[in-house]
Amino acid sequence: MVSATALILSAAVLAMVWALLQFLLIRRIPVRSEGLSDSTGLVSGSNDEATTRRLTEIYTAIYEGAESFLRAEYSICAWFILVFGAIIFVLVSWGTQWDFARGLFSTLSFVLGACTSILSGYLGMKVAVYSNVRTTISAQKSGWTLCFNTAFRAGAVMGFALCGLGIFMLYLSLLAFRIHYPLPEDWIYLTECLTGYGLGGSSIAMFGRVGGGIYTKAADVGADLVGKVVHGIPEDDPRTPATIADNVGDNVGDVAGMGSDLFGSFAEATCAALVLGSSIGMSGGWDAMVFPVAVSAVGVFVCLISSFIATDLLPVKAEKDVETALKIQLISTTILMIPAVYLAAVTFLPGEFELRATVGLDVLTLHPWQACACVIMGAVGGLIIGLITEYYTSHSYKPVRELAESCKTGAATNMIYGIALGYKSAIIPVLVLSLVIYGSFAMADMYGVSLAAIGFLSNLATGLTIDVYGPVCDNAGGIAEMAELEPYVREKTDALDAAGNTTAAIGKGFAI
Repeated sequence: MVSATALILSAAVLAMVWALLQFLLIRRIPVRSEGLSDSTGLVSGSNDEATTRRLTEIYTAIYEGAESFLRAEYSICAWFILVFGAIIFVLVSWGTQWDFARGLFSTLSFVLGACTSILSGYLGMKVAVYSNVRTTISAQKSGWTLCFNTAFRAGAVMGFALCGLGIFMLYLSLLAFRIHYPLPEDWIYLTECLTGYGLGGSSIAMFGRVGGGIYTKAADVGADLVGKVVHGIPEDDPRTPATIADNVGDNVGDVAGMGSDLFGSFAEATCAALVLGSSIGMSGGWDAMVFPVAVSAVGVFVCLISSFIATDLLPVKAEKDVETALKIQLISTTILMIPAVYLAAVTFLPGEFELRATVGLDVLTLHPWQACACVIMGAVGGLIIGLITEYYTSHSYKPVRELAESCKTGAATNMIYGIALGYKSAIIPVLVLSLVIYGSFAMADMYGVSLAAIGFLSNLATGLTIDVYGPVCDNAGGIAEMAELEPYVREKTDALDAAGNTTAAIGKGFAI
């Protein structure tokens, strides 16, 4: 029988290797402008040198801007990590009757979580900037498959690298701390020390999401005001210098920031489940206690298999296929997670195990099917929230079309309708969350709620893939406009980006 350790480490390594392979596929696309000929279709080897130089210039400017922003932001984060790490060491040591080992381990896990979050965000930014110009070039060629696959694979690099790195560092920390806490009755201290990992990830997410988000929106609104409102020129017009800042913002806010945010959610949910389920180790052993991490590992395999649907089994061949391909990713991963989680539960959890109640002195007797049901409730709940988000943000459905219609009568009706639509869109997600929390708590106390949270993020690799896809397409359209490419290129990237705006909203739903 496969041990939990073997499954978790192999999933983490596979995720990082898969991310590398996706990057190598993107790298094969040369930064060389190629056009279409009316008589011959794609002209093999045609190269507009002036356009190529312009593309390289724009791509380099966006890269340097994103690099400069993250360097400035992460230098501040480094000082924060040092100061706050020292505070954690003192407070945890003091709170545990000067147990310096627990203080040190909590501080180390905090630093590790923060550094992993920084590395994930930085890698995501690098890959997104590297891929956006290649998506533009792919959009110059006939068909939709290549340009969609390029943007999708860019998202996959971020999604799988973050999940693989997060699981790998988390589990290595668990194994390292286990050397000091070898006995099952001491594993509560082990998991409590590990909570610093989630805190570190969330701290950097605060900088990335808030700092990067403010920069993103300030640059976006500034570019639109000076271009569309003041001078009446198109969005991303090369005559507006703010367009570079706008495209930089997509990378530092919607890619690096969102990556840090989702990493923080993943780390917090996993650490919470480990703490609440630490008593399971006394009756079920190590494999049973690390079941929450095993669920995330299983999710990596499921997301990897499902990614072939979008790129190979059902490739995008027309504009109408783009949104469907992304929606199928969410649905297929959720469906495949159900049997996968059941197999993980019956493999790693004993037929009957005991769990201390969070409140009171009661000891609950649980079975694998209950843990499995909690995870599945979370996964299905996440899918429902994702589909509801898509319904309210996609141009294919009634709400967005009605909102667009309201613009005809002025900005006031547009704002009123948009705000009302936002309030309305939150009703079903709140009800779904409430039902999932109630059902999982009734089954397995607070441990069940934490497993449901793991279920929400079980297909995180796919969630991040379709989330990063959006900013890459948005940047690709901006580059096409600034390089003054043929109108059909911008039309194609805008169609890809329209679906990307919806997936970005879905990503925010998962983060929340």
